[in-house]
Amino acid sequence: MKKMIVAKSAGFCFGVQRAVDTVYEQCGKDNIYTYGPIIHNEEVVKDLENKGVKIVEDTKALIKDDKKDKTVVIRSHGVAKDIYEELKNNNINVVDATCPFVLKIHRIVEQESRDGSQIVIIGNEKHPEVEGIMGWSKTPVIVIDTVEKAQNLALDVEKKVCIVSQTTFNYNKFKELVEIIEKKGYNVVIRNTICNATEERQTEAREIARQADAVIVIGGSSSSNTRKLYEICKNECEKTYYIQTINDLDLSGLAMAECIGITAGASTPNNIIEEVCTNVREFCRDVRGIN
Repeated sequence: MKKMIVAKSAGFCFGVQRAVDTVYEQCGKDNIYTYGPIIHNEEVVKDLENKGVKIVEDTKALIKDDKKDKTVVIRSHGVAKDIYEELKNNNINVVDATCPFVLKIHRIVEQESRDGSQIVIIGNEKHPEVEGIMGWSKTPVIVIDTVEKAQNLALDVEKKVCIVSQTTFNYNKFKELVEIIEKKGYNVVIRNTICNATEERQTEAREIARQADAVIVIGGSSSSNTRKLYEICKNECEKTYYIQTINDLDLSGLAMAECIGITAGASTPNNIIEEVCTNVREFCRDVRGIN
């Protein structure tokens, strides 16, 4: 009999659920925007657009728009401090759906940089969450995400160094990079700002992948946390598939797998996860049965 293991942590995390709920509460009102996609999931973004929610990628076009009573929902990833100020100065209503764990990093970076610390962010410098965090520092910020960058890091030995992390960064990789920086002899303050939900999701994904013959990871193509889940699972199980919806999965690839694992990123809706699980279960019954 085939076995299917579905991650208990799969699907919306607290911050994403809060952000999505916030936007849906605004639906039906005139002139509702989100600053960037509210989450990195194409299906959710498409549904919101169908309900009249528009996406803006910068403040300039929005400010030039002569519509009255404009409301902008700040996405779960957060934004830089100057964006809040620009929206406020132009009388645009702001509804802040930034994840509380991300807001915590903003406060840390703002305070530590004000106190003279050099800020190092461990994460992807092109990810909107990291771009937002950088915008709260009073001093220049260094972003690293590889061993090579950590090894080449050169800072002022006379100043304190504050290290924070993108909330969805790989925890084991974070520890590895921190150890490299610590060996350089800087006066380092380490703030592990990877959220608990991310750590739990990554740990569970690793455990499932070690048991499985095939793993399905579900999430948006631009989702950073889903990409990391895929990398973790792929490292443990060669037959790991990254899909956005059931339409992306070639079920025939699961025919020989006795144990199939399924997990999903923090921005993957439950209905998509359920659809994948249902289709995989039905396929496995047709092949040889499933527990």
